[in-house]
Amino acid sequence: MFALIAGLVAFVTYGCIFALRKAVTAASFSDLELWGIQYKIALIVSQVAGYALSKFIGIRAISSLGPARRALAVLGMVAIAVVSLLGFALLPPEWGPFCLFFNGLPLGMGWGLIFAYVEGRRVTEVLAAFLCVNFIISAGFIKTTGQWIMLDWGLSEFWMPFAVAMLFLPLLLLGLWLLEHLPPPSGQDIAQRSSREVMTKTSRRVLFSKYAPGLIILVVIYLVLTILRDVRDNFTVEIWAELGFGAKPAILTTTEIPVTLLVLALVAALALIKDSARALWINHAIVVGGALMMILTTLLFQAEMLSPIVWMIASGVCVFLPYILFNGVIFDRLLAAFRETANVGFLIYVADSIGYLGSISVLLWRNFGSSELSWVQFFTNLCLYGSMLVVVASLASWWYFQKKHKGIVDGNSKIILS
Repeated sequence: MFALIAGLVAFVTYGCIFALRKAVTAASFSDLELWGIQYKIALIVSQVAGYALSKFIGIRAISSLGPARRALAVLGMVAIAVVSLLGFALLPPEWGPFCLFFNGLPLGMGWGLIFAYVEGRRVTEVLAAFLCVNFIISAGFIKTTGQWIMLDWGLSEFWMPFAVAMLFLPLLLLGLWLLEHLPPPSGQDIAQRSSREVMTKTSRRVLFSKYAPGLIILVVIYLVLTILRDVRDNFTVEIWAELGFGAKPAILTTTEIPVTLLVLALVAALALIKDSARALWINHAIVVGGALMMILTTLLFQAEMLSPIVWMIASGVCVFLPYILFNGVIFDRLLAAFRETANVGFLIYVADSIGYLGSISVLLWRNFGSSELSWVQFFTNLCLYGSMLVVVASLASWWYFQKKHKGIVDGNSKIILS
């Protein structure tokens, strides 16, 4: 019952925060350019730049923020994001990237602040699954809502993001109040998942140095997954239009429902595995399996042996399943398997900061180096080559952490025998 209630509250709260950032992607801004860049790409790059900078700030801020200041931090973040969307609506279009930068800057803290309420529990996988499906279902729902507002309310592409924010704001505040009233991790939670403590500069450096080779490999995997996820998510309107479904806004939500249900079930099922080391190896296997499935389904789609709808659903599962594991499960299990008294926020924000820098680089490359490619061609290339890299890196990560864990176990056995 706790997992169900807390999971739903976390899902709703982060979904509303998600709405503050993702509504702008429902618009195309097809007739606008700025500084020789497609206007939408300029907006997304600016927003992601602010988001990426927020991740670098969050490496220290999230890992060192205690529970007493968490709600206040969320309220401040939301206020800045909403004001920036109002500025986007009121100011001339050339100010749009500036406004979107300051929209992304505070919202990069959202994930770490909300996940801090649910980490370090025996049911963290279930809670993380609820929280993370926002990446799938909420993104599609928010885009559908944004397009509906423009079509039915007659609002412009510039006013639509602010209108979406106002619709979701009351629910966000209710969700935050409920999160503040969740009970802290119990003694059983701490015994199984290790204690989660506020981290200092020294403890962050010690933890990263201790597992540096493996963590760097995990960051590389997450970099690829972030690029795939961002292209699919931010430009899904354009991809569907090129596939012949541009006149059907509902498809942005309906095709993500099976992705959401499958990912939710698979991630939540991992909570049944009590041994965190075994769960860590299974997580690696899932990431490898998702990458191999991505390669296979993309090749079948290119050969016209798979329909566009099936391929988009498959790509959603293959991208979001490992992406969600990294955002809420793999790092949690890593700390538990090695009995580290740290917090997941630090590791997530190290990976996120690099991931979003990669996302910005790829978008700029798309605009200046591969503009002749359609969004479908661009995304399929990323799926194929990115998935190949994920397979190799995941196997290397598994080998490193398995060897590291075996060394610790063997060392403990020798101490007990002596």
